[in-house]
Amino acid sequence: MAERPVFYVHNGIVVSKMYSFEWFPGFSISQKQKSIESLHDAIRRIDAAARPLEVSTKSKESLGTKLSAFNLKLNQYTLENIFQSAKVFENGGPYLDLLEVSPKEAKRDERLKNSGPLRAFRYQNEDFPLIPMTVFYDYIYFAAVKDSLATDEISQISDYNYFTDIEFNPAKSINTQAKTAAMIKLILDEYGFLPNFTKGEFIQYHKKHVAS
Repeated sequence: MAERPVFYVHNGIVVSKMYSFEWFPGFSISQKQKSIESLHDAIRRIDAAARPLEVSTKSKESLGTKLSAFNLKLNQYTLENIFQSAKVFENGGPYLDLLEVSPKEAKRDERLKNSGPLRAFRYQNEDFPLIPMTVFYDYIYFAAVKDSLATDEISQISDYNYFTDIEFNPAKSINTQAKTAAMIKLILDEYGFLPNFTKGEFIQYHKKHVAS
């Protein structure tokens, strides 16, 4: 058995709940997809109206695959590269050369571990705070969805009401594409489209509608 957080909207707030499910060990996509289906079955057992979407490269749904941080692009750069290259540490960064390597190389760069405590994120000459947690990741993810997906694909996010990310372990990291996808559903339900939020507007929306 394993546990993973599942993200959804409750009373206008993006929240999460841990679900237990049968885990299928192994690194193959087929094993990951068995674990995803097991997790989704656990969600459906509690909510018969559940329409879960796996948001990762392991998703069986094309929309879920397109929403992966490894596939989304913003200004022609992969989201994962933008996120890693924007980190500002006490002793270094941002490391803009990480924009030009593969997403996996960017994520594993040793400087991200050896430059001291993380202090901020810097993107397009603007600094983003560490609090509220995940706000910078969610900001660039939101922008990348608008940049990468067609309008009809974005609208399909509203067809789902639970969002999962089988690789996300909250004991090891805080950012997950499933959480941001749930936030995008909330915004779509509220506005009917994805607005052109300013940095300040997005941060205020995040503070109000995303549970920390």
